[in-house]
Amino acid sequence: MKSLKVVFLGTPEFAKTSLEAIHQSHHEVVGVVTVADKASGRGQKINQSPVKVFAVENNLPVFQPEKLRNPEFLEELRKLNADVFVVVAFRMMPKVLFEMPKMGTFNLHASLLPDYRGAAPINYAVINGEEKTGATTFFINEKIDEGNILLQEEIPVLEDENAGHLHDRLMEMGAKLVVKTLDGLAENSIIEKPQPEVEHPKNAYKIFKEDTKVDWTKTSKEVHQFILGMSPYPAAFTNLKIGEEEKGLKIFGGKFEISNHEKPVGSLEISKNDFKIYTKDGMYFPLELQLEGKKRMNIKDFLNGFRNFDEIKMV
Repeated sequence: MKSLKVVFLGTPEFAKTSLEAIHQSHHEVVGVVTVADKASGRGQKINQSPVKVFAVENNLPVFQPEKLRNPEFLEELRKLNADVFVVVAFRMMPKVLFEMPKMGTFNLHASLLPDYRGAAPINYAVINGEEKTGATTFFINEKIDEGNILLQEEIPVLEDENAGHLHDRLMEMGAKLVVKTLDGLAENSIIEKPQPEVEHPKNAYKIFKEDTKVDWTKTSKEVHQFILGMSPYPAAFTNLKIGEEEKGLKIFGGKFEISNHEKPVGSLEISKNDFKIYTKDGMYFPLELQLEGKKRMNIKDFLNGFRNFDEIKMV
C-alpha cells in the first residue's frame, strides 16, 4: 500500500491519539504543528501540549508558530513536501495553509456532520440525549466544518454516559478513522461527497462559563443529561447560600426521579442522609460534587462536612 507523507496539526490528548495512530501506521509523519508552550499555574510552569510531548518523544519535527500566516513557517512547511495535512482539534486555518498539500487537508470532527458543527460536539450530543453520535473526516474549506465528507462512522451513546467517557471512546475510534482515511486517499478509493443539506442542523457552539449553570426549571431528564454533558469538563454548576456566604457548587453526576410535588422548582431538601433538588417534574439527587474551594467528593463525604443543614439554601 502506498505511504503518504503527512503533516499533523493538533493540540490536546484527543489529537495526540490520532497522531500516535498515524505514526504507528505505514504512513510517514514529516512534521507536527501545535500551539506554543505556555506558562500556567502558580509556579508559572511551562506546559507543552500532549501533541508536542508525543512528537518530541518520537523525534518528529515540531513547529509552534504564533501566527499561521508567518512566511518563514509556511516556507518550512512547503519544504516538507507533504502529500496531505491532517487536522485534529486545532484552530482556524488560513487558506494559504490548508491548500498547501497536493491532496488537500482533512479534519477529524467528533460528530456525524452536518450535525454538531462547532467547538463542543461531544458535550452537546450528551446534553441533547442523542442515542448515537460518531466521527467524520472531511476536507477543510473556508467554512467551519462544512467541507466534503470523506469517511463517517457512528457509535451509540451509552445510557448515563458522560461527556468525558464518550470523548475517550470517540478519541480511539477517531484515530482509527484518520488512518483509514489516509489509506483510502493513498489508494484513491474514497469518493468525497458534499455534506447533506439540512435546514436546521444541530449546533455545538463553544461553551462559556455562563452556559454551564443548571436550569432547574427543566425536566429531571433534561437536568440529568445537561450535567452528564458538562461532566467532567467544563462541569455544570449551581449556587448555594451557606449562612451568609454564596458559593458555587459543581455537579458531576447523579440520579433523578419523576414525581408530582408541590415544592418550588429549584428548592432543595438536605439532611445528613439526603440531598435533593426539585425540578419541573420530579427531583435530582447529586452524587458527585465539588463545593467552591474544596476538592471533588461523593455525596456521603460532602454531607459529612456540614453540621447545620438549616443554613444551606439554593440561590
